[in-house]
Amino acid sequence: MIAAASSIPRDELLFSYKGILYPAAVCNPEVFKALESFEARSDDVILAGYPKSGTNWLSQIITDLITISQKKTPGRESSVNAEEEFPYLEIGDAEKYEILLLIRNPKDLATSFYHFSNGLATLPSYETWDDFFTDFMTKKMAWGCYFEYLSEWNKYADQENIMTITYEEVKENPALAVKNIAMFFGIPLTEEELQLVVERSSFQSMKKNSEKTHGVFGNILFRKGCVSDWKNLFSEDQNEKMDKAFEERVAGTKLGKKLKYDLYCKA
Repeated sequence: MIAAASSIPRDELLFSYKGILYPAAVCNPEVFKALESFEARSDDVILAGYPKSGTNWLSQIITDLITISQKKTPGRESSVNAEEEFPYLEIGDAEKYEILLLIRNPKDLATSFYHFSNGLATLPSYETWDDFFTDFMTKKMAWGCYFEYLSEWNKYADQENIMTITYEEVKENPALAVKNIAMFFGIPLTEEELQLVVERSSFQSMKKNSEKTHGVFGNILFRKGCVSDWKNLFSEDQNEKMDKAFEERVAGTKLGKKLKYDLYCKA
């Protein structure tokens, strides 16, 4: 499907479902309809993250934590292969399972999404950053508008079965982030196990293993893994537009405060 996307005209790469755009080569309207009746099990774990917010990074951490937990359960063989990708699934009934909500500062997310779009045949490519920025700010992105995504999730951020974590805080203190995630899912860790998860989920380690875990898409998914790369692309005018949009739509919310916008998004 992904290989065939290179021959699809640009205006046919995306389709709309309930007002949100999705890549036609990998998403299907029938699947979305079927997911509306999806019922999760009580011990299911859901990682919710907008594209390029760090989902591959967190899925590595979660997969390792689940593997460690299962090894401690007598008579239960691990059903998770740490070398496989975390399966993708649209969000279902938030009351039925624990959800780890991953968010990232919008400037770095947009920057990463720009490079991702130009490297992946299933998404429309852009001749210039300016063209991409215009689409990002006018709700023409696959998977919808990031600001609307944050606003919608903010309605559920206080629920006890939802933990919100930012890309930046995982970057700042990986060990503390892993420890907090493990506590949220009720997975006890020894210091040795904690360090193992931290080491395996480092950007350097994941990039090195990306050919084995993600095949030819490894170099596209694991580009820099850094904070503040947006400073290499944003113009002064674009900074002002993003700052205004954030201030008007997200700044006063719980998720908006958690993103520490002034720290990570002000030049």
